[in-house]
Amino acid sequence: MRSRILYDLAGEDPELRFSSYCWRARMALRHKGLEFETIPWRYSDKEAIAFSGQGYVPVLVDGETVVFDSWTIADYLEREYPDAPSLFGGAAGQAVTRFVNEFVNAVVNPGIARLIVSDIPPLLHEKDRAYFRASREQHFGKPLEEVTANRDAEVIGFRQLLDPVRRVLANQAFLGGTSPLYADYILFGSLQWARCVSPSFELLAKDDALLGWWEQVSGVR
Repeated sequence: MRSRILYDLAGEDPELRFSSYCWRARMALRHKGLEFETIPWRYSDKEAIAFSGQGYVPVLVDGETVVFDSWTIADYLEREYPDAPSLFGGAAGQAVTRFVNEFVNAVVNPGIARLIVSDIPPLLHEKDRAYFRASREQHFGKPLEEVTANRDAEVIGFRQLLDPVRRVLANQAFLGGTSPLYADYILFGSLQWARCVSPSFELLAKDDALLGWWEQVSGVR
């Protein structure tokens, strides 16, 4: 049997896996019904994935093949395991899913980051905290606590960004139609990121229809 290993971003607690992109890869592997092992990886563990030729996770080692980047991993799994359930529902579906991927990367994830980024440093391994804070404060141009200072008000605008998703889900069970596909896992990964690092912060309102969708997607095994 071919072995599969997924290097997955972790906090100080190795069981805390919070990367939205790693969650996409995990869900893609589950969708395909593939067994895999996860290895906790931290920002300072660059040497652990040096074999991949770059310094970020997710990294998938599938037998002798090394693949990195969540979209590239999904594309690889679709090609390598064509007899397993499709992640995209065909070439046209994959083309449309690329839009979902870019929209979430460019709009949804930055919106979430501005609401939760200050919650992340305490969860990281001691050796990662200074790097994370310095790199993110350089990106935002201010202390992380200032970035999220008005999040209780700003989250309202973020929730409105997801209205097109709610409109779609009012007419079908999943972004993928009658069952979840990779498009669902892309957005799911982002919401899972927030849930993992900011469990007490209500990214979505208690009566948000997206919560029912999230629970169904989270049940994919």
